[in-house]
Amino acid sequence: MSDQPAGWQIILTRQPEKVLRRVPKELLQRIDAQFTILANNPRPAGSKKLSGFDNLYRIRVGDWRISYAIEEKRLVILVLEIAPRGNAYRNL
Repeated sequence: MSDQPAGWQIILTRQPEKVLRRVPKELLQRIDAQFTILANNPRPAGSKKLSGFDNLYRIRVGDWRISYAIEEKRLVILVLEIAPRGNAYRNL
């Protein structure tokens, strides 16, 4: 059993909201599937902690990256950036 509480709330900042309006439908479905996984476990298999930051993580969706912060006390996952691999992490 996982030691993570279920029902994490996912909050998108402005940049991810804008990106999600423009990505192809197939990619949007894959990103949405990752959000469902994150809502149950903020550190799923394949997620990696970003070096140089206390609570920032990233998860891969094909050639795209979702960068997010975990707020343990509030049970919140704050999605900071969704970007193609080459442009990811530049604005963090």
